[in-house]
Amino acid sequence: MTNFPENPAETAAQSLDFHRIDLRGRSLTLAELRAVVPRAKHQTMADAEQKVLDIIAAVRSRGFEALGEFALAFDGVEQSHPRVPAAALAEALENLDPSVRAALEESIRRARRFADGQRPANVDVELGDGAVVSQNWVPVGRVGLYVPGGLAVYPSSVIMNVVPALAAGVASIALASPPQKDFGGLPHPTILAAAALLGIDEVYAIGGAQAIVSFAYGIPGAADDQAIEPVDVVTGPGNIFVATAKRLVKGVVGIDSEAGTTEIAILADASARPALVAADLISQAEHDPKAASVLITDSEELASAVQRELTVQAGTTKHGERVTTALSGPQSGVVLVDDIEQGIAVCDAYAAEHLEIMTADAAAVAARIRNAGAIFVGDYSPVSLGDYCAGSNHVLPTSGTAAFSSGLNVTTFLRAVQVINYDKAALEQVSKHIVSLSDAEDLPGHGDAVKIRFAGA
Repeated sequence: MTNFPENPAETAAQSLDFHRIDLRGRSLTLAELRAVVPRAKHQTMADAEQKVLDIIAAVRSRGFEALGEFALAFDGVEQSHPRVPAAALAEALENLDPSVRAALEESIRRARRFADGQRPANVDVELGDGAVVSQNWVPVGRVGLYVPGGLAVYPSSVIMNVVPALAAGVASIALASPPQKDFGGLPHPTILAAAALLGIDEVYAIGGAQAIVSFAYGIPGAADDQAIEPVDVVTGPGNIFVATAKRLVKGVVGIDSEAGTTEIAILADASARPALVAADLISQAEHDPKAASVLITDSEELASAVQRELTVQAGTTKHGERVTTALSGPQSGVVLVDDIEQGIAVCDAYAAEHLEIMTADAAAVAARIRNAGAIFVGDYSPVSLGDYCAGSNHVLPTSGTAAFSSGLNVTTFLRAVQVINYDKAALEQVSKHIVSLSDAEDLPGHGDAVKIRFAGA
């Protein structure tokens, strides 16, 4: 249990060290920028890998027996089987606070509208008479969705995982979340209620890497209703062990990304309001002591004003100790730049999970950003809007991976299947080219497979 100081404002003022990186007057390459931006110096996937390999081996060899041992060791819960009874899902929804239910329903409504608009169209391309190549988007058959536990409760993550899978047309959806000792070994009831709202009835009380492994490989049971069937895709955020497990099972199943601890970067100039900047940095810092909060600005005056605001606001927020730890860590701080041009370069090098733009002409600046999981434009688009009710998805790439990967969306659950349909005349038209290329690659059988179709014709 966290022990908070009697006077958190005084403690924050003494201990909050929001350090600065001054890049003004320096011309740095992309590689150099990536090396100097704030990053966490904590446990890596390499450190966690052997522990996760042991979990994989145990779950694959001993199935539900191993899951029971992990539930006891990690969650303090005795468990005979992790499947959440249907009655528990119904009860959780029935007992859900009406205001929370209304908020979840609005979040679902907006997320569904955005997800429904994301589905790409099938394409048919006629390359000649009788020569048609198509690309059809086909949903995967079954997905396993992970919703973390830990320091907070994340019914919003149920929505963010489930809604795009439903919009993609996935027929079989299973969800896992850690068992909670305080709730009889089941996941938090608000998690269960969110699942019930979305019509998900296959829910498991399994946490961490073992949940990812259970979905990837499946677990046989004594009867059909006890087994966990393997999935095609695993998605959802989690800690370093969840991310490591996803990396290790990638190839057995598809994954969304190897998401780590949350992060926010804010690109701001002198026009930004310090109180808003500080509040948004704190909103992410309260997730985890290792969360990253980074301000990128060309205004030293703004940086100083934000520092003062952070000290005041961190001293009054509920999770002040956690926030102060996150803001004082090496993963957080201010990056001072010469101008917005250099600030954009820093943003692209950092490739933030969440990037807020609080500058003059924020929309135009946002349009120039290449690398970010999600971009929040102006004073009235805070990250907390995206966490709950924007309609966007909050399962986003972290740790710089936004430079090459995307947030969770409908296409995560779709496959592009190409269909080739040529008739005889269309094949004959390109047959000599196929023969020429097969000879050039010393694969004459490829050409023979075409020539035989016209032998004696």
